Order: sequence, then C-alpha cells, then structure tokens
Amino acid sequence: MNDFVGQFLAKKDYKDIHVSRHLLPFEDHKFLKAADARVMVRGAGVYLWDEHGNKFLDGLSGLWCTALGYGRPELIAAAAAQMETLSYCSQYFNTTNPAIAELSAKLFDLLPSPFSRVLYTNSGSEANDLMIKLVRRFWQLAGKPGKRILIARHNGYHGATIASASLGGMKLMHELSGGMIDDVHHIDEPYRFGLRDAQDETAFGVHAARELEAKILELGADRVGAFVAEPFQGAGGVIFPPASYWPEIQRICTRYDVLLCADEVVGGFGRTGSWFAHEYFGFAPDMMTIAKGLTSGYVPMGGLVLTQRIADTLADCGGTFAHGLTYQGHPLAAAVALATLRLLDDGGIVDMVENDTGPYLQRCLREVLGGHVLVAEIHGAGAVAALQLAYGRHKDQRFSNENMVGLYCMRKALEHGLILRTTAARLIVAPALVATRAEIDELVGKLRLTLDDAARALKMM
Repeated sequence: MNDFVGQFLAKKDYKDIHVSRHLLPFEDHKFLKAADARVMVRGAGVYLWDEHGNKFLDGLSGLWCTALGYGRPELIAAAAAQMETLSYCSQYFNTTNPAIAELSAKLFDLLPSPFSRVLYTNSGSEANDLMIKLVRRFWQLAGKPGKRILIARHNGYHGATIASASLGGMKLMHELSGGMIDDVHHIDEPYRFGLRDAQDETAFGVHAARELEAKILELGADRVGAFVAEPFQGAGGVIFPPASYWPEIQRICTRYDVLLCADEVVGGFGRTGSWFAHEYFGFAPDMMTIAKGLTSGYVPMGGLVLTQRIADTLADCGGTFAHGLTYQGHPLAAAVALATLRLLDDGGIVDMVENDTGPYLQRCLREVLGGHVLVAEIHGAGAVAALQLAYGRHKDQRFSNENMVGLYCMRKALEHGLILRTTAARLIVAPALVATRAEIDELVGKLRLTLDDAARALKMM
C-alpha cells in the first residue's frame, strides 16, 4: 500500500492519490478519473492557480467562505502569532484564553442586542447539529418537553452530520444515512420560478410562509419546537424569498410560540451587504448558526448564537451542561476569526459591499446578462447572486435536463478561468467580499462567455 502511494508522491502525482485514497464529497466515484482532477497550488486575492499555472477567478469564495480572499497577510500574521504563544486551550474545566475572550467581545459588538451567548464549534454542520439539541433542551427546561419537533424546508441545506442532514431537505443525503432522526418535518421552499399557478410575488411569499402555519396546526403547536431555515437558500440554489415571506414567518412563529432559528453559515458576515442575512430580510431569530465567513475559511470554526431568553434558561435552569468539543473555542481559530472581524468592520469591507461593490455586482449582472437568451431571472444582493436559466421564447420553461445544462456551464466556466457553482440550471456566484470593480467586471465577462457557449450548444443563438 505504501509503495503504491510512494510511486505517486515521488512524481508529485497528487491526482491519483486524491482519487484512489479519498472518499470525496458529493461525487459518484464510479465516474471519477484522476486525469479530470484539479490540483490547486496557490491562491492570492480572488484568484487560484493550478499545478499547470492556469489562473482561475474564484467566483464562489471557496465554498462561500474565503470572504477576505486568499493570502491575506493580517490573517496569516494572526495565526502565526497565536501559534507562537498558545497553540491549544480548551474551554473545559472553566478555562479560557485571551483570543477567545476578545473574539466574543468583538462578535457581540456586531450582533443585534437580543443575542447573549455563543457556543463555538468546528463547522456549520456541528453548529446546526447542536441547535437541534438545544431547541429540545430549552423546551424541556421551559416546562414544555413535548415541543420536540423541528420544521425545516425541502431543498434546504444545514450540513452533513446525521442530525444536520436530517434537518436539511435533500433526499439524497437522507438516503445515505438510511433515514432521518425523529421529529423533523419539512415544508416547501419559497421558490416561485416555473410554477404554473402564477401568483404575484407578494401573494406567493405569504402563501409559502403559511405552509409553515398549516404544518404547525397539522402536527400540533404543543409539539413544534422550532422552524429552522437559511435566510436565503445557499446550496439549494441561492433562492431569495419574496419580501413578504419572512415577516409572515415571524408572525407565525410568534403566534404559536415556535422558536425561529436562522442558519447564517452562508449568509453571515457581510455576504448580502448586511452583517447578517436575517437583518437584510428584516426578521429576528431566537438562535443563529455561524461559520464560513467567521474566519474567512482560513481555519475551521463555527458557532451557535443564542438570544438572552434561550441562553439564560439553559445557563440558569439546566444544571450541568452536558456538551463539549475538544476544539471548541480553539485559540488559533479565535485569533484568525478576531482578525477577520476587525478587517470586515474596522477595515470597512462590509460597508463597501453594502454601498459600493455589492450594488455594482448586482447592477452589472442585470445590465449585462439580464437580457441573455438563456437567463430568465437574476436573484441576489451584496456579493451573492444566482442566474436562473430557462428554455423557450418567454423564458418560463425549465429544461428537462437541468442538471446537465448546469454542469455544462460549470465546465465551460472553468475553460474561461472562472470557478462557479450550479444547482440544477441555476448558476451561482459569490465572490470574495474584497473583489474590486475590475474583478467584478472580469467575473461578469467570463459569465457571459460561458452563457454564450451554452446557448450555442443548445442551438439558442
């Protein structure tokens, strides 16, 4: 076995090791070929380079996470300094360290006032897993132990652990684990495109929200503990609900005493131009999960943030808090996260996304690509957007082979030096928050080349 690996290491042939020694995320391994693998060797700013020197504009910020781009010297310095002083410290045994204390102080300067405490994790998946546990524990302590059910949305994504994947609404992930954890239910996503009953956008948003009310009444309000959702759906296709959706969701949760939990793993830390996506959409959650942009993807870290009502109940009434992680509040992650938040805040980057580069990206996408023969609609805000592709003269007909159309576009984009993501026939971009106007122009130009290639292949131009 070691001889096998050694042959490839000697040649620095990382592709064969990659394909033969790893189980890779969301891939059918029967179709993987080492020759098709990409080996990325360097990153700087919004760009990546592969082993052959090919340059790519990273239009997805890694996996929505490298908010400050690659090679940021402030983050590198923060990590190195922390490694030199204190490389590890747990939060067990009532222990803390300066890095985690300073991070929490900065985080709560940025969070809306109802939030009170945070539990750090290593990822968004873990944070959403923990959310399920604490929703149920809160209601136990509040004298309503029957409120165990969590409602989420079809096509929502909340992580890849058994619990967080159960919360998510993606059937393929449920099949992998042989089913879901108990007492998790789903309602439809607020995705209007292609529906034939053509409500206007406002009416559709209210109708989609009221599916939650119907589900609560079906299951029993005394049994439903929380509604969990991303403010906009990330992996599900960057689906932005109508403006009427979230106020109605908030009203329903308040009426039936159901906790409203926001998954801000993708949307948090300036992605929409607001610090948190729930602020952009105008609602107030009881719990919020964070990760990705918290450290700009440089070091793994996530968290679950609780409002005072939840936090005080758990801290004051719950006895021993029987939960903990070895790397919870890791000082290296905390140091990098603190440096990230300072750059986003004191460096004016979130403000820039809100007032300058975010509106510029949205305007360029609509002006340059809004009239393209393949583009039916464009959704987004700040530094995130999705282009819905459609077939037909009126741009209202979905492709029968949406996944193939999306994958073709993703491959063509790579040929033009652009990394993007597709969900069915939705093209998703989420460049680093530090992307300049010139880099946004480059991104939009490469997108246009990609769409033209696809349109010619489909004989639509």
